[in-house]
Amino acid sequence: MKLPIGGRVAIDRRRLLDLIDQMRVAAPMELREAQELLAQKEELLLKAREESQLLVAQAQQDVELRLTDNEVIKAAEAKVAELLHQAEDQAESMLRETEDRIRARFGTAETVAAQQMEEADRYALEMLHKLESQLAAFLGSVRAGVDSMEEKAQERVR
Repeated sequence: MKLPIGGRVAIDRRRLLDLIDQMRVAAPMELREAQELLAQKEELLLKAREESQLLVAQAQQDVELRLTDNEVIKAAEAKVAELLHQAEDQAESMLRETEDRIRARFGTAETVAAQQMEEADRYALEMLHKLESQLAAFLGSVRAGVDSMEEKAQERVR
């Protein structure tokens, strides 16, 4: 079924609904990308934890191999603490970077989604206003026809 939209132009109702659906579908793509970033964040955290655990395990092995000398033990403990600190710093840095990227992507996705929704709503409102004015014109024509027919009927009665 075609809907009149003004200037003797008609658009297929299904086509209009498809266009509105397409605009609404575009926003979830940005949200999916943000979800992928969240998944990447989790992977990065897991890798950072694994690297940290690996570094700690390696440091512990170093300590066990050098238990013979007190200074070697102190040096190994310092190295373990340093490696652990470095691993924690690296993990925190990666986490902050990932969270910043996620916030930026969410912000972009929300903005794009809001803009697309506003555009879709504006378009739908515009089409409804055009339809309303056309229906008013049709109603005026119908009213004039009814009035004309009633006048003719009354003239015949007289």
